[in-house]
Amino acid sequence: MTTGIVIASPASGAGKTTIMLGLLRAMKNRGAQVRPAKSGPDYIDPGYHHSAAGTHCVNLDAWAMPRVRLLRLAANEGMLLVEGAMGLFDGAPPNGKGSTADLAATLGLPVILVIDASGQSQSVAAVYRGFSTHRNDVNIAGVILNRVSGTRHERLVKNALERAGAVVFGAVHRDERIGLASRHLGLKQAMEHAGLEDLIEEIATVMESRVDIPAVIAAAGPITGLESGSCGQYGISPPAQRIAVASDVAFGFAYPHLLADWRRTGAEILPFSPLRDEAPSASAELVILPGGFPELHAGRLATASKFRRGVCAAKAVYGECGGYMVMGDGLVDAEGQRHAMLGLLRLETSFAERKLHLGYRRLTALRGPFQGSFTGHEFHYTTTLKARGEPVFQVQDAEGVELPPAGLANGVASGSFVHLIDRSSPETPQ
Repeated sequence: MTTGIVIASPASGAGKTTIMLGLLRAMKNRGAQVRPAKSGPDYIDPGYHHSAAGTHCVNLDAWAMPRVRLLRLAANEGMLLVEGAMGLFDGAPPNGKGSTADLAATLGLPVILVIDASGQSQSVAAVYRGFSTHRNDVNIAGVILNRVSGTRHERLVKNALERAGAVVFGAVHRDERIGLASRHLGLKQAMEHAGLEDLIEEIATVMESRVDIPAVIAAAGPITGLESGSCGQYGISPPAQRIAVASDVAFGFAYPHLLADWRRTGAEILPFSPLRDEAPSASAELVILPGGFPELHAGRLATASKFRRGVCAAKAVYGECGGYMVMGDGLVDAEGQRHAMLGLLRLETSFAERKLHLGYRRLTALRGPFQGSFTGHEFHYTTTLKARGEPVFQVQDAEGVELPPAGLANGVASGSFVHLIDRSSPETPQ
């Protein structure tokens, strides 16, 4: 039987990723069969989850994915531990669709609320009451307190929560040793984190001493709807038979579920590393440059001659976000230095003056290797200095408002800032 539980919080910054990593490793160390998942569009947290659990993390996006996709990704033996995004009820405008609460309700899973107790005591009980009664289809199984300042503080908060009828699974005291390093898009990537294994073990040790791990495992509930049987139609068809995909710390933002879709339908995925100056396979029919942090490695990419020659000689090239920027004529880093990029698109981008672009997107392809309608998301701090060429997608935001067309195409080269998540279906937002 597939069971699961959702780790959520009232707001971002409560420390749920740290709690999640500690729970995953503590359960793994106990021999439990536990699988990680992340709610919503996220490339970085799943890398940490993989490191902690020793098994791949899946993205479960209740806005961008139809129910059948969510169920199929969630289905497997063992316990699914899902980390929420933002606050429990926070989702896309105007009504919060796609929130962690929506995902929990769709899968029928109980929620453990991670509450940052710093700066409050008995008021935590009011937070719990509000969240536990806000939606009838969301079951709050209990609370894990985080950043508790000491024994007295813990006693005050626990007493208030127990009077409110809450199950308190644990109280994690403030501890600077178990912090995670961040940058402009969130945490640093797991593959960049020196000493990550030791840190995860340290967090797990703290969880074992402060959280009732067996009680958390026992609180998991069965995923509902798996018995319906029909797998339905979902997924993005492979854009080519042999696909070379850039993969390293500069190009780490490729969704595993899309690569798995393509492999399942017979496509061959050929990884290569631009930072190691590797060229894509000459046999590839399409080269994909995913997003990531190329702006941090722009100098190396500008001098990676084998990579540059190989991509420029490819039969077709497609880039997403960071990969799209690398396909342009130039990229200006945060210090204001311009680096020559591949020159496949008439595009100049800059990080010297940051501008946030964030939100879900509904896309209809105009040209490029992907044909049809899709769901996706955009999240970057880039300023576009120059963009000339044919657009790749018609775009709407989560509220159905028409946005300017996205992306650029130039011959066999195309791309955009938008990350594709899934093919649009009757179940995804209209």
